[in-house]
Amino acid sequence: METHSLIKENTLTAQYDTPDDEYYMHLALEEADYAAELGEVPIGAVVVSADGVVVRAHNRREVDHDPSAHAEFIALREAAQQLGRWRLSDCTVYVTLEPCPMCAGLMQQARIKRCVFAAADPKSGALGTLYRLHDDSRLNHSFQVTSGVLADESSKLLQDFFSRLRKNRS
Repeated sequence: METHSLIKENTLTAQYDTPDDEYYMHLALEEADYAAELGEVPIGAVVVSADGVVVRAHNRREVDHDPSAHAEFIALREAAQQLGRWRLSDCTVYVTLEPCPMCAGLMQQARIKRCVFAAADPKSGALGTLYRLHDDSRLNHSFQVTSGVLADESSKLLQDFFSRLRKNRS
């Protein structure tokens, strides 16, 4: 029982206090900008290990005609390929929007160490907003979550994108 309490304590959403979080989130925001240029929902992701950036990615659902082509999903798959292993237990995933259940589930399956996200997702956020897949005691792995890193920048990017989309439809 005490171990379970320690796991929960270590995986609670925390406020960031490292400049590295902002640096890597800026890279993820650059990827989100690329997504917007392609007409994709502007979400970007970066996978980082102790050696630095492993891979950067952005949403590609429209371009690839693939419902699983979320930024963090692509980034995790490519990171596993580049590192030659499916267990990414030494990796942190930076993403500009709180992961959905599919992506949070993949993070859990990949055994990541930590996820850092910018903006919360009230419609499908699975790392604290609607669900807490990162620390569900019924699952065999938990990981740390840090939220709110450059949240205003990410939210503005998303709001501007959807505003332009609505304007173009009228």
